[in-house]
Amino acid sequence: MTSPSQRYRITVTPIEKDGLQCSGRCTIELEHRAQQDWMRLLEIARRQTGLSGDERAAAIIATQLLHDLARRHAQDPTHPLTGLQPQLGEVLQALEAIQQAP
Repeated sequence: MTSPSQRYRITVTPIEKDGLQCSGRCTIELEHRAQQDWMRLLEIARRQTGLSGDERAAAIIATQLLHDLARRHAQDPTHPLTGLQPQLGEVLQALEAIQQAP
């Protein structure tokens, strides 16, 4: 049975010094199929001491991206992330602990 998943389009647009978005071709977009509902995770995220709203959102999304990439390639011994699994596991645990801190 296939796990449910959500598709997301991630857009990165630099902001100029005047606060406006850059002009011309300067946006990077990628699509990602996630195992978790990121919007739900962001909605239920507690306010962590020391993290702003933007930092909290970045930590949640970064954690989920890394989880999904590691899971997707865990059985492929030739994939570059496979060799990083022990360290990546520690980093993901630390990120999750930060997100759940009161």
